[in-house]
Parts: sequence; structure tokens; C-alpha cells
Amino acid sequence: MLHPDGTWISYFLVIGIRYIVIAGLAFFVWYVLLKKRILFKKIQLRIPSNKDYRREIFFSLFTMFLFAFVPWFFLGDAAIRKTTTFYKDINQHGQLYFWLAFPLMLLIHDTYFYWIHRLMHHPKLFRILHLIHHKSTNPSPWAAFSFHPLEAVLEVGILVVLIYTIPVTKAHLFFFFLFQMFYNVYGHLGWELFPQNFQRTWIGRWINTSVTHNQHHQYFTGNYGLYFLFWDRLMGTLRDDYDAKFDEVKGRAKRLNEGKK
Repeated sequence: MLHPDGTWISYFLVIGIRYIVIAGLAFFVWYVLLKKRILFKKIQLRIPSNKDYRREIFFSLFTMFLFAFVPWFFLGDAAIRKTTTFYKDINQHGQLYFWLAFPLMLLIHDTYFYWIHRLMHHPKLFRILHLIHHKSTNPSPWAAFSFHPLEAVLEVGILVVLIYTIPVTKAHLFFFFLFQMFYNVYGHLGWELFPQNFQRTWIGRWINTSVTHNQHHQYFTGNYGLYFLFWDRLMGTLRDDYDAKFDEVKGRAKRLNEGKK
């Protein structure tokens, strides 16, 4: 767990190890170990090139540098840390708040991400900030952190928002950013993990899926959310073909099995 008084190197190592383990394991399982057996289930029926992987990993290194520097800058120095809402005793704001802070952080992050994401798609900003990430039109797990350095600054800005708006502990930040990394890798995985018809259930219609984000990478428009689809549905930016694409992707296995009978 990141210690608030840790060095920049310790922050970088924790983030780097997480990224290598989570994205690397996802890549090994889906793109190496099981690739031939599950390729027909892939959202886009093709595999990215080695050039794509190299680009994604290269820019991810810059992202990890910035993702380590920002928390170290704000939390690593006691004087700066005192200006934030960071606290150490989990009982200071009560146990109820401690647990409710986790979903609150997700809602704040989802809102923050949706609007900066739409902002980065403005024609005057897209090529400067967001084009590097969108070079992965058929993303792999390594694309999760593949950002232009300026975009990486905006992405890690959520930390600054959180530590200056709501009380948080190191446990909140540790598990929040761990979950964020897992979900980001899932969003760029290239395979859909949720079951068939999930997007039509009462909860699934509000959850951002790998199909949702994959469509965004493929077509560059619509589906701007991170964890949820609240803002996409409210603002009319959910792609009209999302449900049909989800059905098509999850229906492949069923059709294949029916063909073997």
C-alpha cells in the first residue's frame, strides 16, 4: 500500500508493478494462452499488431511516471498534505462514511472522466491530447495507460479532485486506484466478460462494458463513460448500435455451440 510519506520511487514501483501484473496477466491469458480458442469471441475479430503493443507500452511508461509523481507531490510532503482532506484514522469521519466513500469516489470519477473525455474530443484538442490513445483503434490491455503525457496529467487529475473535495485515507486511494486499473484493463481487453443480455438488465443498462468502450475506440464517437452509462444516457451520447453489438458479440458462442450439435 502506498505510504503517504513514501518516496517517488516507491509510488512508481507500486503503480508499475500493478500495471505489469494486471495488464500483463490479462494480455497473457487472452492474447497468448487462450487466443486461438476464444478468438471468435473477440469484440473486433482481429489481433492488434506488435507495433500497437510497443506504442501502448511506451506511452504507458510516461503515464506511470506522472501517475506516481502527482500523488507523491501532494501526499509525500507533510506540509502540502495538510492542505488536503487526507486523514489517517478511519474512525475520524465514522465507519459509515469510510465505506460509503468508495462508491462516492467512483461516481465522482465517472463524472470527471466523462466531461474531460468529451472535452478532449473537441476538434481543437483531440490531436494534441487524445490522439495517442485513439491510435489503439483495436485496443489491447496495454492501451489502458497509453496516454499522451498531457492527457495523463488530466487523467491523474482525479486524485487532486478527490483529495480536495472529500475526506480520504490511504486505504480509499489504494483500493480506488486498484479498482480503476482493473476496470480500465477490462475496458480495453477486447473481449466482453459480462454475460449475454447483461446490457438489458436493470443494473447492466447503467454499467459501462468492454463492448461500450471498444466501440468508442473503433468509431471515435459516443460512449464516453468510464464505469457507468448514466452520463451517456442522460446526454444522448450512447451509441445507437450498442445493444445490437453487445448481442452480436455474446451471441457468437451460442451460434457456434448450436452448430456443433
